[in-house]
Amino acid sequence: MKRETRTVKGGLLLRARVVLPVSTAAIQDGAVLIARNRITAVGKWRHLSTIARNQRLDLGDVVLMPGLINAHCHLDYTHMAGQFPPPKVFSDWLKTITATKAAWSFSEYAASWLEGARMLVRTGTTTVADIEAVPELLPEVWNATPLRVFSFLEMTGITSRRQPRVILQNTVRRIASLKHSRDRAWLSPHAPYSTVPELVRSSARTARRRRWGLCTHVAESEQEFEMFVHGRGEMFDWLRRSQRDMSDCGLGTPVEHLRSCGALGRNLLAVHVNYLGSRDAALLSDAKANVVHCPRSHAYFGHAPFPLRRLARAGVNLCLGTDSLASVLKSPPQAVELNLFEEMRALARGHAALSPRTILRMATVNGARALGLGGRVGQISEGAWADLIAIPFTGKVSDIYNAVVQHRGDVAASMIDGRWTIGPNSEA
Repeated sequence: MKRETRTVKGGLLLRARVVLPVSTAAIQDGAVLIARNRITAVGKWRHLSTIARNQRLDLGDVVLMPGLINAHCHLDYTHMAGQFPPPKVFSDWLKTITATKAAWSFSEYAASWLEGARMLVRTGTTTVADIEAVPELLPEVWNATPLRVFSFLEMTGITSRRQPRVILQNTVRRIASLKHSRDRAWLSPHAPYSTVPELVRSSARTARRRRWGLCTHVAESEQEFEMFVHGRGEMFDWLRRSQRDMSDCGLGTPVEHLRSCGALGRNLLAVHVNYLGSRDAALLSDAKANVVHCPRSHAYFGHAPFPLRRLARAGVNLCLGTDSLASVLKSPPQAVELNLFEEMRALARGHAALSPRTILRMATVNGARALGLGGRVGQISEGAWADLIAIPFTGKVSDIYNAVVQHRGDVAASMIDGRWTIGPNSEA
């Protein structure tokens, strides 16, 4: 039977040595057709070139793939890189960074945020879930970067003594005031240890009702785990001295604490989750919650091995994030940067049994799913947004996933929302 063809007019037809959709198999001598900010077709060059009547651009010996999804970042801490040696206990780092933040000016935070955003664009991230400690930066910093940004507005409340209701109301009002065609703001009660249960509960209810994302750091340290499970330890004593109400401790794991607050759900990005109780993986899976692992930050703190196998076997959606440069080891003379390829390589080193394909999915389709953007970013498919990157590639197609994970340096090209941010432009 003769295959029916149709002529497609308008847009841009990109050709690459390999197109790697991630959601489907790699395409040698592949092509991607873009109209405005959407992908309208993907396939073999020999087919699309016969039906597409539009501008064409041959990218040459590259892998054309979806932009990376950084599911957890602190852009405004970028200029803190190398300032803090790894602490003996996690709470020492908390004290140090809290003191440093208090001494920073608004302009220092802004410059740090923007430098971090430039790093991400240069190294292939096209979408980032960022924690905003200084929400006053928005929306100006949104307008200053091509990144697709999901800003989670951080809330604590332990030291301020403000009522949880007031904290949440102020945050919701700020979110309502932020308007942007590409970016959006959601809620982030910082962590179970730094918030009161009512703030977590009310944030979870609000996020669910408004169909917003919810992000929190949870079970990040052994000290946090001990605090919630046993009601004792260094973090417990420190926070009790700070007059935190400790009545929510000694009742279960940090993950169980989130469940009791009604925070476990498909809209939750549970960041770190380094320490698990016997039921925690199942609880996260049953709730369809998402876990974000930050390999280099994990190594910086010297945590116990990340429970990747337990979470994966339970069916938890696992994503990757960079965290901040305030918790990445700096090795002179090489400068550290926010780079999701670095996180993929760190994950590969720590989990030799994990396939490169699985690692790449954690940095693309899994992150998209966590942000409620499945099918729209993190993959090359018809109808997805045109968020693409290209990296040099001259090897065998059979080694494509490993070559991507092992990529070093800047990307050769980057397109976000149908516009070039690095490399060739539509006039080429």
